[in-house]
Amino acid sequence: MERLYPADCDPRLLSPLTLAFVGDGAFELFVRERLVCQGNCPVNSLHKKSVAQVCCGAQAQASQKLLPVLTEEELEIYKRGRNAHTNHVPKNAAIEDYHAATAFEALFGYLYLSGNINRLREIFKIICDE
Repeated sequence: MERLYPADCDPRLLSPLTLAFVGDGAFELFVRERLVCQGNCPVNSLHKKSVAQVCCGAQAQASQKLLPVLTEEELEIYKRGRNAHTNHVPKNAAIEDYHAATAFEALFGYLYLSGNINRLREIFKIICDE
């Protein structure tokens, strides 16, 4: 599957925070689609379930599940995201969780912009499997 917006873009040239910006949206779309496919329910309930899965702490936990299965290239992107210098950490997030979540989002952004949707699906399945 190709990206939603088909313009030329080389994700290897983008900063880790730019990758995380895109990855945040890509991951949220995966989560929202999964929730909707699980069954019709009130939008407020969908929103609460979505927020619980895309919050900083949940993404940090998900990243720990992924580390053992990442390729060398994916691990490099993850580390770039984790080590990115940010000027803002949400007050309700631990700094280490925020860095892990940024790394997680950078990986999602990189894979999405690379057009590697099948790998995103594999990674999302690992995250969702209990």
